[in-house]
Amino acid sequence: MTKENLIEAIVKKTAVSKKQAAETLSTVLEEITKSLSKGEQVVLTGFGTFKVSKRAARNGRNPKTGATIKIPAMKVARFKVGKSLKDAVR
Repeated sequence: MTKENLIEAIVKKTAVSKKQAAETLSTVLEEITKSLSKGEQVVLTGFGTFKVSKRAARNGRNPKTGATIKIPAMKVARFKVGKSLKDAVR
């Protein structure tokens, strides 16, 4: 499913226009992004939790040359699935 598919689903299930659905979805995604960039968690009860984790520095290998390289520590976005979503998928 793409962002466009989500917008179409919102339009079909609600009484909003395609433009309003697109703006709403964009706003939700922007707010999740803002919260994560501040290091905050975003909890959607039953669906899941978006959070930022720290990935430690590590050694890697350049696949082209085979040379060992250092990969620096960095922050990464994570998503932990909530119980309702987990049950729906099963």
